[in-house]
Amino acid sequence: MTKILAIESSCDDTSVSIIENSKVLSNVISSQYFHSKYGGVIPELASRAHLNFIYEVLFKALHESQTSITEVDAIAVTSEPGLIGSLLVGSNFGKGLAIKYNKAIIPINHIEGHIYSGSLQDSGVEFPYITLVVSGGHTTLFLVQSFADYQILGSTVDDAAGEAFDKIASMLGLPYPGGPHIDKLAKAGNSKRYNFPRSMINDDNFNFSFSGLKTSVKYFLEKEFSGINFENEINDIAASVQQAIVDVLVKKTVDAAVRKNIKSIVIAGGVSANSQLRTEMSSKAKELGIKVITPDMQYCMDNAAMIGFLAEKKLLSEGFDRFNDLRFKVKASALRAKSVKRIKN
Repeated sequence: MTKILAIESSCDDTSVSIIENSKVLSNVISSQYFHSKYGGVIPELASRAHLNFIYEVLFKALHESQTSITEVDAIAVTSEPGLIGSLLVGSNFGKGLAIKYNKAIIPINHIEGHIYSGSLQDSGVEFPYITLVVSGGHTTLFLVQSFADYQILGSTVDDAAGEAFDKIASMLGLPYPGGPHIDKLAKAGNSKRYNFPRSMINDDNFNFSFSGLKTSVKYFLEKEFSGINFENEINDIAASVQQAIVDVLVKKTVDAAVRKNIKSIVIAGGVSANSQLRTEMSSKAKELGIKVITPDMQYCMDNAAMIGFLAEKKLLSEGFDRFNDLRFKVKASALRAKSVKRIKN
């Protein structure tokens, strides 16, 4: 019996989860919606909000799971990547709990949490599989061999897909975060109305690029709608933009599965909540006999359950003695194609 208390605070969501034997007993998430008025996350305000809410989120997670903190076997915290201030709040809070209650502490890479989040949705998913982690900060394809072995196949060379969604949404006058708003408008739009670029879609690699799309939309709006209200066209623009992003994500991911002879795909991260991406990835993969696992919405966003789940696997594999070092540091670095390399835990 192993029970993990996990803390996630890499960006603007404060989350605490209790995991026992790979089962989620609670997964509480407090989102900082006030950032919408600034058009993006303000790092200093985010870290202050984590400080304000982390105790409340902890107590709620313990209450929902009917767990006393003395009953947990270890503390898991997100250590990278993310906003430094936000990461420091969660990791230092976890270190304090580990010291006070004499618990092991397990630092977890946030992206690794997303890589394995498909197992929270489908405990029967078998290795190897392809994971597409797609969010505001990352767009990366992984070949996942086990809980201790994965390989980066490709990553974005510039903007992440979620970043492109948010920046283009801002151009359209939509609130932050923009992805969900574009998704909603696109349902009533014609995705073939405008032809926006699909950068690197036919390149012989698994890398991505979305900065060109962002620039293309900017110039398109300046040329076609300078001083003109495009409200009547916004559904079609949103649908066309979304289609351009989804086409690249689906083709690269499915191609990776085919070329590596993999029969399962997991899509994870905030953009994995996009309805068009889910539909088209599942449809295309099904044609080729490939299974697609799409986590529940609570596991698409930043959440502590995925941190606790992976921490449990590491604890069982490496033992308690491996996780008594409080000197680990948080890191901000995001994955980009220019630094692609093989990673083993």
